Amino acid sequence: MDMELEAPASTEDAPRTLIESAYRKLRRDIIDGRLKPDEKLRVEHLKSSYQVSSGTLREALALLVSDSLVVSHGQRGFRVTPMSLMDLEDVTRLRVLLETEAMRESIRTGKDDWEAGLVSAFHKLTLAEQRLRVDATRSFDDWESCNRQFHEALVAACRSRWLLRMRQVLYQQSERYRRISATQGPPPVDVHDEHTAIFEAALGRKAEVACALLTTHIHRALSVISKSHLLR
Repeated sequence: MDMELEAPASTEDAPRTLIESAYRKLRRDIIDGRLKPDEKLRVEHLKSSYQVSSGTLREALALLVSDSLVVSHGQRGFRVTPMSLMDLEDVTRLRVLLETEAMRESIRTGKDDWEAGLVSAFHKLTLAEQRLRVDATRSFDDWESCNRQFHEALVAACRSRWLLRMRQVLYQQSERYRRISATQGPPPVDVHDEHTAIFEAALGRKAEVACALLTTHIHRALSVISKSHLLR
């Protein structure tokens, strides 16, 4: 199973193995914060929660180590990767480099199907952001799914599997921080305006404008978390 090289998709296929199923469930629980940063992942405890064998669970955790969502400590087992302001600064810097490059290529080479996918993703995101403004905590999961699809649509015409894979790893890392920003920081009242500007620039094939807007947008979580002192 070539998990490292699979390009991301807006809607994941059904898991093909028990390992992949456990991996996806653990990944989602880490990103959503149900498994806390730096929490020790005890295989004997987790295998009953996820209803898989110890061997399957260890294989799934090894995949999460490659995603940088889990840290392996040799004989001491596994822990959820810690979160910090310094880590977010690094994730943000690298995400800007990769995501703007992937979007720039998509704007340059994308055809009608790329435009159609982008329009559809933006429409769904617009509806989700209306709900987010009413109740950020309860609407976050729905919004995050639509947000992910929109950002994937922006880069969908990029042809580099390595670029998309590295971008996906960083996007998953940023999801953990974005949840803190959206649910613990000030209400994200202007996020829709940012998405609208990016969408219009991308659809208008204005690559440099779109990249500048996306750069500012990606820095949002870092700015909110830093100014609100939500992490050290």
